[in-house]
Amino acid sequence: MKNRIPKTDSIQELAAFWQSHDVTDFEDELHEVQETTFQRTDIVGVPLTAAERRALRHAAAARGVPEAELIHQWVKERLGRP
Repeated sequence: MKNRIPKTDSIQELAAFWQSHDVTDFEDELHEVQETTFQRTDIVGVPLTAAERRALRHAAAARGVPEAELIHQWVKERLGRP
């Protein structure tokens, strides 16, 4: 049986697969997609003290959101963006 293209959203798994396979061997499985498959985001590291990190963790937990989502909300509020 011929190998099939993995059905996964994992960039790491797909990269490992394509490192050892040639796309021309799968031409019958390929089709063009119109929508964005992977959305890239910019990531910024923010240095925090241990106390600031604890406060952030507590604030995010109190709102029931991940820490990164809370930081993103705060940045958008500060920049006056929805």
